[in-house]
Amino acid sequence: MTAAGNLIRQRLGALLDRRLFLVRRSEPLPARLGHRRIFVLPTATGVAFGLTLLTMLLASMNYVLSLGYALTFLLVGVGLVSLHQTFRNLIHLELLSAQLEPAHCGQPALLRLRFRNPSDHARIGLRLRRTGGGEAYFSLDPHGDTGVVVAVPTSRRGWLESGRLVLETRYPLGLVRGWSILTPEARCVVYPAAEDPPQAFAAAIGTGQSEHAGKLGKDDFSGLREYRPGDMLRHVAWKLSARWDDQFYTKQFDGGNAAQLEFDWFRLPPELGTEARLSRLTRWVLQADASGLAYGLRLPDRILEVDIGAEHRQRCLRALALFGVGDERG
Repeated sequence: MTAAGNLIRQRLGALLDRRLFLVRRSEPLPARLGHRRIFVLPTATGVAFGLTLLTMLLASMNYVLSLGYALTFLLVGVGLVSLHQTFRNLIHLELLSAQLEPAHCGQPALLRLRFRNPSDHARIGLRLRRTGGGEAYFSLDPHGDTGVVVAVPTSRRGWLESGRLVLETRYPLGLVRGWSILTPEARCVVYPAAEDPPQAFAAAIGTGQSEHAGKLGKDDFSGLREYRPGDMLRHVAWKLSARWDDQFYTKQFDGGNAAQLEFDWFRLPPELGTEARLSRLTRWVLQADASGLAYGLRLPDRILEVDIGAEHRQRCLRALALFGVGDERG
C-alpha cells in the first residue's frame, strides 16, 4: 500500500506541476513572472485573521453594533489590500541568469542568480528557496537588479542540477503567501571530497627526476616565449609584458629538475574502495597544483597526460567527479 500510495502522490504531483503550476524541467532565461505563474493562499495567520473577522461579523449582527460593522469591514478591506500587495510584490519580476559553481562533495555549491525589477515600485521581503535545501532573502529597488546567492548542499559527486526554485513573499502583513516556481537550466560538477588528512604521494610515478618529487626545480633562465593559458603567474615576465598592451611573455628555464608526477589508480592500496581512491587522488591533484608541479592522472577509463595549470586541474577534477557517472546528463 505504501508503494502504491507513493506512486499515486508522484503522479498527482506531476499532474499538478504540469497543469496548474506550469512547471517545466527547465526554462529558458530570462524568465518573467506573469499572472498565470503567481499563486496566493492565506497563511496560518491569515486564516486566524479571517476567523476573527467572521466572529466579529456574527457578534455585530447579533448585537446590532454599528461600530462593530464598521471595524469588521475596515479590517476586511485591510485584508484585501494585503492580498493585492502580496501579488503585486511578485508580478513581472524577471530572472535574468543562473549559474551553479562547482564544489567538492560535502561543501555547498553556490547558485548565483540575477533578478531584475522592471516596475516603479520596490519589491520587499522576497525569499528564494531551493527544493532540497538552500535559501536566500533579498529585496529589489525600482528598476533595479540584484544578484542572489543560494548555498546548495552537496551529498555526492557527479552532476548537480539547480533544481526547482520557489520565489515567495508574505509582504506586507504576513496574512497571505504568494509564490512562483522557477526551473532555470543550470548545473555543475561536484568534485569528490579531498582526503583529510592528506597522504604522501606514495602512488605517484615520477616521470621527471623522482628524487625532486614534492619540490620545485631551481633551473637556469633560458629565454622567453609567448604566454599560454595555464602558465604559472610567477613565471610571467611582467616588466617586459608591461611594455606591450596586448602581449604577455613567460620565462623559460633549463635543467629539467622540476618534478613531474603521474597519479595512478592501480598503484593505490587494494583495500581502498572507489570513493576513497577518488578522494585521495583529488587531494593529490590539489596538492600538486598548489605546489606548481606538473602531474598526470591515470584512471581505469581514461588517461590525462602530464600537464600543469588551472585548466589541467579542472580536467583532472572533472574526470574524478564523473568517474562511473558519465559526461552527459542522466
